[in-house]
This record gives sequence, structure tokens and C-alpha cells, in this order.
Amino acid sequence: MSGVMILNLLWQVSTLAIVTIGLAIVFGQLKIMNMAHGEFVMIGAYAPIITTVLGLPSWAQFPVCLTSVALVAWLLERVIIRHLYGRLFDSLLATWGISILLREMIELLFGRGYQSVELPVTGTISILGTDYPAYRIAVILGVIIFFAALTYWYKSSRVGTQIKAMVGNPILAEAIGINTARLSSLSFVFGCMTAGVAGLILAPTIQVAPLMGLDHLIRSFFALVVGGLGSLEGLGIGVSVIAGSQSVLGALFDQTYGYLFVLFLSIVFLWLRPNGIHRNS
Repeated sequence: MSGVMILNLLWQVSTLAIVTIGLAIVFGQLKIMNMAHGEFVMIGAYAPIITTVLGLPSWAQFPVCLTSVALVAWLLERVIIRHLYGRLFDSLLATWGISILLREMIELLFGRGYQSVELPVTGTISILGTDYPAYRIAVILGVIIFFAALTYWYKSSRVGTQIKAMVGNPILAEAIGINTARLSSLSFVFGCMTAGVAGLILAPTIQVAPLMGLDHLIRSFFALVVGGLGSLEGLGIGVSVIAGSQSVLGALFDQTYGYLFVLFLSIVFLWLRPNGIHRNS
């Protein structure tokens, strides 16, 4: 396997992981099938464009992304989502309608056309015998650091313990003094914010458009199907299998073959192993 293929594989795995973690939090921990997950990726991708429209400096893209996504997520959670925890089918229908609404709002504000975003980091770095974009290397390293910190925090912090208690037995968690409503709200907003950051990261490397979120939603869902819900280990397995298969087959043959194999693999797992490869008991 060439150096370019290895680096492209790491790039695909890293970007899919940061997209999927938000859906894993909302779906796996809160039992909300968030069909609007891709639209939060889209909002994050539009953050550089919003920053330009507001006349703000380029460094403001990150706070604009976090603020806009968090505000939308908080409003939706307060008005709709908090009434749907644990109701997968109802949440699927509700968030599907939300996704359409968010897309229409973006089309109204920015039109249906594609938008382009400049790379914040230019140039290349010589690694594994090839020159690879420095921006992608920075993203790969950033994602690794983020997941290492998130894993440590989730396993050792008090809030992480409260989340596990809430997921395991929400009634008992409420009885021992855990504010499950507030914790669920914060978890939902955090999950959506990670999706927004993923969109901001991906924006310079793709065409930004109102319909861009659908592909990210589908691939994230496939990763959770393969890896299983309830653990960061399952997330890592699912993301590696889906992104790895698509990247390798796309490089060897064509991207269409990559998508077809991912779809086939997900159908097989839904049929034969619906709980995925790794799932906490």
C-alpha cells in the first residue's frame, strides 16, 4: 500500500470519525434517531461563509460555527427533542422534518448553489515518501488528540459517570440526584456541536451546499451499524471498516464500487449482526 493511499485512508477515517461521534452520542446514549445530523454538519460547513457575510476575521470561523450550531441545537432540544428521548421512531419522523426545515432555511439565506471555502493551512508536508497537504495532516493529528482526550474524560470524569448511569437506568439516576433532563440536553447539544465542527473541518475540501448533509448522515449511520452502539471502541471499529473499505476500493477501482460495498456490508450487518461488532452490554 502506497504512502498516499495510507494517508488518504487516515484522512477518511479521521473525518468520518469526527462526523460520526455526534450521531453516536445522540443515537447511542439518548436513543434519538437524529435524521438532522447531516444538517448540523452542513451548518458548520457554512460557518466560514457566515463569517464572511458578517464581515468578521477568518479566525472567527470556529466560534461562529460553535455558536450557530449550539444555538440551533439548544432551541430544537428545548422545543422538540426533549419530548422524544427513548422514542426512536417518533424522533426519526420529527428530526426528518427538522432536516428539511434546516435545508430550506440555508437555501433561503445562501441559495442552492455550491460554495467554496479556502484552505486555512496551505502547503504540503513530506511524509511516508510523498508530499501530502499540510491541512489534512493537521486534521488527522487534531482528531487523534480529540478522541484520546474524549476517551479519557468519558472514562474518568464525574460527568462521564453520570452519563453512563443515566443511559443504564435513567429512573434510578434521577432518584440519586442526577439531573437527567439537563444532562440529556447538554449531551444533545454537544453531539450536534461535534457535527458542526466536522462540517467546518470538511468545508475547505468539499463543495458546500444545502444537500451536502445527506451523504454524511448515511455514512455515519452505516459506521454505527457495523461498529455497534454504546462505546467509543465500537465507533472506532465501524468508522475504520466503512471509511477503510470505501477509501481502498475507491482508490483501486472507482468510488461507486466503494459506496456499493459499504451499502452491501451495512445490509449484511443489519441482517446477521444488528448489534454490530462491538457493543457494551
